[in-house]
Amino acid sequence: MTEKLRVLTLNIHKGLSQFNRRMVIHELRDGLGALDPDIVFLQEVQGHNQRFALRGVWPGAQHEILAGNRWLHVYARNAVYDHGHHGNAILSRFPFVSFENEDVSDHRYESRGLLHSVVAIPRWRRNLHCVCVHLSLHERGRNRQLEAISGRLEELASRDLPIIVAGDFNDWRHRASAILERRLGMTEVSLARHGRAARTFPAVLPVLRLDRIYVRGFKVVSSQVHKGRPWSLLSDHLAVSAEIERA
Repeated sequence: MTEKLRVLTLNIHKGLSQFNRRMVIHELRDGLGALDPDIVFLQEVQGHNQRFALRGVWPGAQHEILAGNRWLHVYARNAVYDHGHHGNAILSRFPFVSFENEDVSDHRYESRGLLHSVVAIPRWRRNLHCVCVHLSLHERGRNRQLEAISGRLEELASRDLPIIVAGDFNDWRHRASAILERRLGMTEVSLARHGRAARTFPAVLPVLRLDRIYVRGFKVVSSQVHKGRPWSLLSDHLAVSAEIERA
């Protein structure tokens, strides 16, 4: 029976290196493959980009490339524009039972969604609920989105179902942890293991603690922010991973 899971979150910056110098989606695929997580939460994933396609440099839907033959995948577009769209994606070694994207945009100039998937882990009596998020740059919007997360998951938490919420929280003031702990009884993996959230942005010299993994129903065995090469060259954010065990 699978008791431990390795999970990872990363804002992939639309598959572009820091400062948008080049497309690095294949290097990202190799990096994820080397870490071999069970579940991956991805933000700023491009489903399509007509401009790159016309220039002959569009490799295809990024979540499909990253998943390859290793993971199953779900994707939800949030930002839609004339030449394409991007959003959140979840990759999983285990089958998806369902998924839904909830629009939590605070205003029309910043499209955001909560990608909520249900994953069936072999021989688990209860399915795992995974929510991938990319929250607002503005505190008012983040607060509303955290309320939306809490409202969506409170009934599940009351039934003691296993839950993971991960992504780019843009949480400059570090308010999310208190809200999700109080409303849902969740624990942030870096806080649990190291006493503070990991510094993940900007990737070359990380200062801000933006990328998080929150869990309920698990013991945090380990957590790590992936610094240095190749990760500092593959996005403007760093990846955060954790090994968690059913509590």
